[in-house]
Amino acid sequence: MKNTLLAYFTDFISINTQSDENSDSYPSTEAQELFAEVIAGKLSVMGMENVSVDRWSYVTAELPANTDEELPVIGLISHMDTSPDYSGMGIHPNIIADYNGSDIVLKDSIIISPNEFPILKNYIGKTVITADGTTLLGGDDKAGMAEIFTAMDYLIKHPEIKHGKIKVAFTPDEEIGAGVDHFDTEKFGCDFAYTIDGGDEGEINYECFNAARAKISIRGKSVHPGSAKGSMINAALLAMELNSLLPDEKPANTEGYEGFFHLTAIKGDVSRADLEYIIRDHDREKFEQRKKIVKDAADCINEKYGSCVEAEIYDEYFNMAEIIMQHKHVLDRAVKAAEKAGVTVDIRPIRGGTDGARLSYMGLPCPNLFTGGHNFHGPYEFVVLESMVKAVETILNIVTV
Repeated sequence: MKNTLLAYFTDFISINTQSDENSDSYPSTEAQELFAEVIAGKLSVMGMENVSVDRWSYVTAELPANTDEELPVIGLISHMDTSPDYSGMGIHPNIIADYNGSDIVLKDSIIISPNEFPILKNYIGKTVITADGTTLLGGDDKAGMAEIFTAMDYLIKHPEIKHGKIKVAFTPDEEIGAGVDHFDTEKFGCDFAYTIDGGDEGEINYECFNAARAKISIRGKSVHPGSAKGSMINAALLAMELNSLLPDEKPANTEGYEGFFHLTAIKGDVSRADLEYIIRDHDREKFEQRKKIVKDAADCINEKYGSCVEAEIYDEYFNMAEIIMQHKHVLDRAVKAAEKAGVTVDIRPIRGGTDGARLSYMGLPCPNLFTGGHNFHGPYEFVVLESMVKAVETILNIVTV
């Protein structure tokens, strides 16, 4: 199993499938369209049935039940794209068998050190996989993809293991918040599902942020600075002033269930400035308050300087706990499956979101399972092969009788 899993993973990460939040197409990059066809072909060769790629590049397939016992139809989902935050072009895996606990020195002066990332000490003697320092690794979510592929491959090769119908899906553009924009849960046809898109071994998530995005445009008044008194309105300075009106609750100083305001982009000059924020909170009431705080800040600037600010605030997804707790057996099943695999379960809230959050509100209860990865979206990313094996074993325990 370990060799099969490693082969799938290194094959998948060799193909660049970054998504692009500035694209108007769906999926956002042609590379994802091409990759969808590639993995559909692999599913067919493996022996999966009803393999399809739809117009949106969603790849779906099924493994029919091999028992007459009445069992739920279970879905397994991961996403094909990698983050646009860091290069995914030309990924070269650095496979460290029997890791000895020392610094991992990569190109471009990148050092993955247990002094900075103490969890590495848990993996002494394990197989740690990194990129070479010039790219991200792509474990988010090609580790999840490889784990689903390996689990299906194992069941096909071991027909004596009884299971109900299993559906798999691979989605594009999750990293830019559009992963299930066109996903048809009714057509997918599952009673419940799991995204395989989490972090370190044992992590199971059924809670996530409520999420919104704010786009703020400020129009200034540009006049010659020599004669600007009483007439110039500097949009860039108003952007700074507006930001100062928000509480000092940023990702860098919050944790656990604490929400935040995150300035993701800012650009501007005297005549115009644009800011983008993501707004996050696990608590729905506090989430609504946070959106109001941003709106009030924009209103304050408008009242002080005239109608120069436009603020667009829109929801992205909601805390899936509200849905999962109505179907708690889905969570219990995952916990028991992980424990059966010898995994110490760590149920924790996601300080982010997954496709499963939106799918849960689309009628498909969908907790999130670990992949064995760490430090996603940058050159310090690594996965642990033995943890990936545990993820496969957990999947098998979930879907088998």
